[in-house]
Amino acid sequence: MASSGEVITYAELDRLSNKVAQLYRSRGLKIGDTVAICMENHRQFFPVTWGSQRSGLFQVAISSRLTADEVSYILKDSGAKLLISSQKMLPVVDQLRTLNPDVEQLIFGADDERAIEAVLESMPDTPIADERAGIDMLYSSGTTGQPKGVKLPLPLDENIAGPNGIATLAEAIFGFHKDCVYLSPAPLYHAAPLRWNIAVQALGGTSIIMEKFDPEHALQLVEKYKCDVGQWVPTHFVRMLKLPEEVRTKYDVSSIKSAVHAAAPVPVPIKEKMIEWWGPVLNEYYAGTEGNGFVFCNSEGWLAHKGTVGQPINCVVHICDENGEEVPVGEEGQIYFESGSKFEYHNDPEKTKAATHEKGWTSLGDVGKLDEDGFLYLTDRKSFMIISGGVNIYPQEIENLLVTHPKVADAAVIGAPDEDMGEKVVAVVQPMDMAEAGEELAQELEAYLRQSLSGIKVPRRIDFRTELPRHATGKLYKRLLRDEYWNKQESGAV
Repeated sequence: MASSGEVITYAELDRLSNKVAQLYRSRGLKIGDTVAICMENHRQFFPVTWGSQRSGLFQVAISSRLTADEVSYILKDSGAKLLISSQKMLPVVDQLRTLNPDVEQLIFGADDERAIEAVLESMPDTPIADERAGIDMLYSSGTTGQPKGVKLPLPLDENIAGPNGIATLAEAIFGFHKDCVYLSPAPLYHAAPLRWNIAVQALGGTSIIMEKFDPEHALQLVEKYKCDVGQWVPTHFVRMLKLPEEVRTKYDVSSIKSAVHAAAPVPVPIKEKMIEWWGPVLNEYYAGTEGNGFVFCNSEGWLAHKGTVGQPINCVVHICDENGEEVPVGEEGQIYFESGSKFEYHNDPEKTKAATHEKGWTSLGDVGKLDEDGFLYLTDRKSFMIISGGVNIYPQEIENLLVTHPKVADAAVIGAPDEDMGEKVVAVVQPMDMAEAGEELAQELEAYLRQSLSGIKVPRRIDFRTELPRHATGKLYKRLLRDEYWNKQESGAV
């Protein structure tokens, strides 16, 4: 644990996860049942997770930032029979006793009958009799609506030490190994950090878990532990690059051999600066919790095809128009994966159907294009597209440009209601210094954008916020911003 310095050895992890598995069986959870975990980056997160992995359970990792109502929805939708949480989450968890009375609670640090420590202490630390590999069942972050549960089948190989798909990729493509030191700067309830840490542990490496991301602390940890691998999101890169140069350059990051990143494409100037700083060690991928396809690009490939997220390595990518017809090379459309992987959105056959092409290909809902060499470029999410005067505008292009401005810390671009055009482009900006927010900065940003963008893409309005509603994994809760502007229109406030 990066801040507390607490350590769990593999011997302890084995013993503790056996106790967790024994606890599950003592509570009547059998193979194929569902357990939920909702807590911060806690030292017991992985003992609980490996306990689920070796019990044949579906484990639902729930964001510790959600409200009680949001957690309640996931508990009900997933059919979880047990919730494991922490003292820090008590304000939310206490409300769930009323909202979800049928879901048993066990809590690290609780001072009542829900305390899990004494229960675990009484459990044997030997494997359960019916040990069997389980799997995660994760929910989307809900950036465009109610979160969707992605339910994959339990592994065909029941052996808990059987092949791990992510670990295989990590070793073969991303340079992970049994002695690697992996820096994990993101919340463990999210698919990427959860699965990459599991992969590191399956290989036998060391995970350094940041309780909360801080750009300078991340650099300190790289130097202190000589981290050679890690998994990042674009926001991490932006925040590290915007540190004062004397702070940013005083730490030794030469140990980094593979900086894995995903979640969203990195703006071209940001990635150029990262490669200049860290060297050609950035390895990008495009994939989803759904596990239906995987696209990869190393630094050399990216430098030759700037802006790409890579080429498919376990699937075929198809770009289709609104009618499901494939479009020519270079044209934008919805991205579909053709692969042997199957998934379903739990309790939502309509969403599953909407994500599935008539030929059986599946989509994450993103828009992009392929070049002549088969490299994929992401444009944006289909649901974020702005239609202004009949013209399709993708916010990501505008956002990527805004965050390169030295006075901008973060930015979101949305479509707001407009009587003449249907929608107008609005930028919501988090400035580096809130004291500079105002009309003068708005005009400066507008002039900056006009150097690179056509007039219709330049925001008609620029608003300022001290902070944007960004998920801890780097994803933006753009739906919240969009709803705010549309609700203002309905109420006559805009």
